[in-house]
Amino acid sequence: MRSLERLLRPRSIAVVGGGSWCENVIRECAKSGYAGNLWAVHPKRESVAGCAAVPEITDLPSAPDAVFIGVNRHTTIDIVRELTAVDAGGAVCFASGFSEASAELEDGADLQDALLKAAGQMPIFGPNCYGFINAMDGASLWPDQHGLTAVQEGVAIISQSSNIALNLTMQSRGLPIAYLMTVGNQAQTGLSAIGQALLSDPRVSAIGLHIEGIDDLAAFEQFARNATEKGKPLVALKVGKSEQAQAATISHTASLSGTDAGARALFKRLGIAQVESLPVLLETLKLVHVVGKLPNARIVSMSCSGGEASLIADAAANRKVSFPPLDDAQKDNLRAVLGTKVALANPLDYHTYIWGDVEAMARTFSAMTAADIALGIVVLDIPRPDRCEPSEWLKVIDAIELAMARTGKPMAVLSSLTETLPEKVAQDLIARGIVPLCGLDEAIAAIEAASLISKFAQSEPIKIPVHSNASRMIGETDAKRILTEYGVKAPLSETAASAEAAARAADRIGYPVVLKGTGLAHKTEAGAVALDLSTAESVALAADAMPTTTFLIEEMVSGTIAELLVGVVKDPAHGFILTLAAGGVLTELLQDRVSLVMTASRQDVGDALRELKIARILSGYRGGPSCDLELIVDAVMAVQNYVTSAPVEEVEINPLLCGRDFAIAADALIRCGEVNDG
Repeated sequence: MRSLERLLRPRSIAVVGGGSWCENVIRECAKSGYAGNLWAVHPKRESVAGCAAVPEITDLPSAPDAVFIGVNRHTTIDIVRELTAVDAGGAVCFASGFSEASAELEDGADLQDALLKAAGQMPIFGPNCYGFINAMDGASLWPDQHGLTAVQEGVAIISQSSNIALNLTMQSRGLPIAYLMTVGNQAQTGLSAIGQALLSDPRVSAIGLHIEGIDDLAAFEQFARNATEKGKPLVALKVGKSEQAQAATISHTASLSGTDAGARALFKRLGIAQVESLPVLLETLKLVHVVGKLPNARIVSMSCSGGEASLIADAAANRKVSFPPLDDAQKDNLRAVLGTKVALANPLDYHTYIWGDVEAMARTFSAMTAADIALGIVVLDIPRPDRCEPSEWLKVIDAIELAMARTGKPMAVLSSLTETLPEKVAQDLIARGIVPLCGLDEAIAAIEAASLISKFAQSEPIKIPVHSNASRMIGETDAKRILTEYGVKAPLSETAASAEAAARAADRIGYPVVLKGTGLAHKTEAGAVALDLSTAESVALAADAMPTTTFLIEEMVSGTIAELLVGVVKDPAHGFILTLAAGGVLTELLQDRVSLVMTASRQDVGDALRELKIARILSGYRGGPSCDLELIVDAVMAVQNYVTSAPVEEVEINPLLCGRDFAIAADALIRCGEVNDG
């Protein structure tokens, strides 16, 4: 595919079609002050929305840089073929009824294939998408109203939903949006390629993503790598957490949503901030646009109300955001300004004794931000200007600007309500280098997200899943045998086809033993596990009571301190996901787990183990014995080594028995398939 430069920053725009959608593209370009050539193509009309029209593509003065195609799906393919022939720069395909509708329309997928063939190397967006808005150059290949205004620089937003993109243009939070992009079906040019092109524009400070499904994992990884290299944060809102959302995603854009755990692991791996809502997406983008990613989430908060101080403290209670206590120097400087009646703390209620005194407020803010913090916050709600006089409140902003000049620390104004930070004030704050944040909960979530943006993990490449044919399940006995070949430790064991044979095997292994019925998915629930058997008779009796006629006899591992689950699942959307969790029969109940994208390093695995709640038991809870963490990591790396060398769909060890000097797989399963080279 050719560069997107001509399409995204066009010197000429052509609109093909004559409906209201096409007319609106022309009107929006005119309203945005687009200075390039604007042309219309229609076989019967002399003009479209006041723009002179020609009947054919070949009648245009020259090959257009960007084209909005607003005709039906069949004609869209013909138009794309003609544009390719004249060497156009690229096109937006507005029509729907392609692969996203293949469940209802038998020819949907075939038409999308035909569209791709017609495009060849010419970039196309969609089909089934609104297009895009370049608010810096006035290019609005957009068939509807929108709320963007011209900006000199700002963030870019890429959305898989055109309607969500439209709604985001209506924000009044002061966020400067430089580009708004929709991708629709991502038939040819997807989120990753568009993101790469936007990164190359020096006027773009950060990129926000609304993601239903990732188009190409390898391309997305490279996109994230380049974003890190250019110092431009990525902030993502990924849908598909619920089963209902996953179903809606598949029907909406024919994208594979993948698992929520996989998406979270992928974004963490790639250094992408993940948020949970559209308001937090906007607030995080404002924050990183003004100050970039935060080195940590240590903040100070200042307000002239004890109630606001309590609210912001509560908002951070379940977040990875902290309010470090004031040191002696801060207290001395604050006392010199505020006197003895103000209780000094972080968050700080500085009362109204210094209200309206710009210098005193600046000294207060400077003293608070003098510590090792990432951001200083002043809670400030501006009275509505249509009914009140806000000039005294605006003095607080002047004081913040003074404090920033003196300390060099980034600062934000935080309104407890979105309605109490007028858009013009928010825009003025950004012009001064102050972050305008709206809503206590949203702001704290944004601070947490901006502080968790990490560098792209350079050391280990992501293992890209390949398609495989129907999978087959490998049972416990063979699964453990295979894994031991890669370094996983397993108990001594034998198999038996009768209760008597099981008893004889137990004699050979040595007591105590564990007896398991084989060929069953959930052995414990089926009554097919017997522990700590110490005689041949007890083994035979236990075998007779099990709902199976084949058995696995193993040595009983003693001294277990903790049980873990080690699992890998092939997630086509996000890569192979390595999950470490509290194991055994309580896995589902405890829900204590951390997921990583393979391939993970030993350091990654060790850090993930330490994130688990059960980590306190692994390290010796309340003076108890501790597990050998290195042996646990060895077992995890062995599983990973197996997955990287075989066509694996899923591997699970549950439990991995962990003790002072061992990490032993007590149960395992493997699901694998044959790679489809076609």
